[in-house]
Amino acid sequence: MGLRKIFTDKDPALHKVCRPVTKFDRRLHNLLDDMKETLADAAGVGLAAPQVGILRRVVVVDTGEEILELVNPVILETSGEQEGQEGCLSVPGKYGIVKRPMNVKVRAQDRNGNWFEAEGEELIARCFCHELDHLDGILYTEKMERFLTDEELEAQD
Repeated sequence: MGLRKIFTDKDPALHKVCRPVTKFDRRLHNLLDDMKETLADAAGVGLAAPQVGILRRVVVVDTGEEILELVNPVILETSGEQEGQEGCLSVPGKYGIVKRPMNVKVRAQDRNGNWFEAEGEELIARCFCHELDHLDGILYTEKMERFLTDEELEAQD
């Protein structure tokens, strides 16, 4: 296992559509392990493979209870709406206001190719949407209403 470099929003890899995973092998397992370690090191909530330069449909999400590995994820259902602060490890130091669903259900494969479903609400729902957008080359900055000002960020501390 090892830490991977997190690409920033200027990198072209973050603006490309990722390809599905077709091989559930040691390379995928190593990628998932590295992504989990990189996510923990960066103190993030989610990380998508293109953020570490791999154009595959792979995401890891820290729910607070476990780190979900989502391979070839798709959103099955959404409900409700929330508007709130969002940031990204690939857009360091900046935060914006983004509207997302309040509840999200995803379907994905695990590291061995088995299908499963997962549900999230509030922050985890936001994270599912944010990370799956990465797989389609979309950054939150393309969906946000506005960046938060330095004064707004300081008021939160």
